[in-house]
Amino acid sequence: MSHDRANSDSANPPVAPVRGWLWWLPWLAAVSLFLTLEWASQPTPEGPAGKSAFNWLLEGDIDALAYLAFLVAAPLVWWYGARFRATRSPRQRSLTATIGGSLGLTGTTLKAGCTRPILYSLAVGAISLLVSSRTGARFDDLPPAYHDEYSYRFQAETFLAGRASFPSHAAPRLFDQMHVLNEGRFASRYFPGAGLWMAPFVAMGHPYWGHWLAGAICSMLMVWIGRELAGDGAGLIAGLLTALAPGMALFSNLLLAHHPTLVGLGLFHLGFFRSVRSGSFGWSLLAGIGLAFAMLCRPMTAAGVALPFGLWLLSQVFWHRDGGQGAAAGLWNAASAGARVPRLIAGLGLPLLIALAALFFYDRAITGNGWVTPYSLYTDLHTPSHVYGFNNVERGTRHQGPRVLENYDRWAENLTPTKALANARTRLSASGKWTLGLVPLALASVGGLVLWRRLPPGAGLILAGIASLHAVHIPYWFVGMEDHHYVFEAGPLWLVWTAVVTVTALHCWADSGQRAIGWWWGCLLVAAVTMNFTVSGGLWSAPYEQGVNRVAFARQKHGTFAALVAQRAIPHPALVLVEADPADRHIDYVTNSPGLNTPVLIGRYLPEAVPLARVRQLFPDRNLFLYRVKLDEWRPLD
Repeated sequence: MSHDRANSDSANPPVAPVRGWLWWLPWLAAVSLFLTLEWASQPTPEGPAGKSAFNWLLEGDIDALAYLAFLVAAPLVWWYGARFRATRSPRQRSLTATIGGSLGLTGTTLKAGCTRPILYSLAVGAISLLVSSRTGARFDDLPPAYHDEYSYRFQAETFLAGRASFPSHAAPRLFDQMHVLNEGRFASRYFPGAGLWMAPFVAMGHPYWGHWLAGAICSMLMVWIGRELAGDGAGLIAGLLTALAPGMALFSNLLLAHHPTLVGLGLFHLGFFRSVRSGSFGWSLLAGIGLAFAMLCRPMTAAGVALPFGLWLLSQVFWHRDGGQGAAAGLWNAASAGARVPRLIAGLGLPLLIALAALFFYDRAITGNGWVTPYSLYTDLHTPSHVYGFNNVERGTRHQGPRVLENYDRWAENLTPTKALANARTRLSASGKWTLGLVPLALASVGGLVLWRRLPPGAGLILAGIASLHAVHIPYWFVGMEDHHYVFEAGPLWLVWTAVVTVTALHCWADSGQRAIGWWWGCLLVAAVTMNFTVSGGLWSAPYEQGVNRVAFARQKHGTFAALVAQRAIPHPALVLVEADPADRHIDYVTNSPGLNTPVLIGRYLPEAVPLARVRQLFPDRNLFLYRVKLDEWRPLD
């Protein structure tokens, strides 16, 4: 296609070579991080100095020792790499160049032709599906694990019935479900995007297939985004790292909004970069559609990631630089910039306006007010201490009402600036572990700053999107599932950044005769991915096994309850009343389909609010049973 033509390097002024001493900055940053965290992790106040180096090596985790070996080897590889290069035969050098060229690793410009990226994207999509399905196989088709998953599934079932909500039951408190609004209208509190994505897969009886597919699509989109920024090699690396990220594998088996959001954000990034480069209204419209869908899934996430792009676009409206190494270098043609900006704004804005209008009517159908979302209404009614912002608990105590879920509401911790910064550090660390690993990302982050003038302009927007997403979630008290789920969508962006920095660095190392350090870096990336799935995780790598076990534990508890109901709630139709265990805030068995018309219903045992006589009056045709969770006691009530 014509818009796939290369961005000529000659369009920009030549960039001075990277000075040799600058290459030491990423290594020094990684070594400092390694020593600091290893020191802080030691059980003795003296840190590693409190024990001999030999004992520390004997007790060290596998990933810590592996990263130590790589960091120690880096100077040796750098010093001796050029000497080994001089001793290689022309045939060996030609073979290396051929391999690099066939993979697209020898240049950073976008070349015409789509055959190779299509093959790359299909390959990484298949790998993503394989990794997701292998992780899913460890859960043995058990029910979902978390409250949120049941609410999203509830939403998909509501949409499959052709409705935005159902009327609440005559005794609504019997069927109060976590994260489901039940004040006149019975509806999920969440925004509608994820439910729309899940609906066809719920209809097929395989809801997780939708999230596996979303992960594969995201990985494939990362191929095209990486390619758009820095050529085919960057696309291949970005796609592979995304498909093999442990966080993607685990969260593709949770019925949450993250994976559908990633599809929307991937379309947004690809469409945005393509439209800026080509001036195509169609690509800008695709960017707008992707961002609008992401907003319908996770509005705060979509706003956080897109904020730097919007600010950059506004800068082009009021101020435009012709050429140079600024934000627009290599992407804008000065002669047509005036025409491209309006097209890009129109393409982005139109889908967003349509989505906002649809969301207004959706909210009004559920809450009665188009300006009040089900999410905010649920928070006000049931969990006022979980509100966004500082001093959340202090503010929440002033809004306690009769419908507050006291046990769950008390889970919230009051957010202070100190706690907010601690949460931000935890999210950043966990995001790095679940994405690739702290050491590789530290090297890629500082390496990108060293190579800043050589990076494609869009790379800066990728990094700014990551920072913005983390920043907008600082004023929230909960760090997140697996310590990072609020910033989960930053993961693939980190991997695109790493891919772009990698290809740019390989190009520079080849020019300076330091190809050996490129092999060192490639081995480090392979080792990081391998350790994420094979070591126990913790300080340096993803705690993949712990995450899988946590999800498996919750799913097994729900599975045990489902099996108990299937065996004992006989004959049908039946109503099982559940007396919850107040010690367990995060396991709640009251989940139903939105129509409340299944052979077995699960309700709450609330003898004071809804006496048993009232329950029998409301359900004269159903057999009643009681299950006390804390005592593991089951008995019929008839």
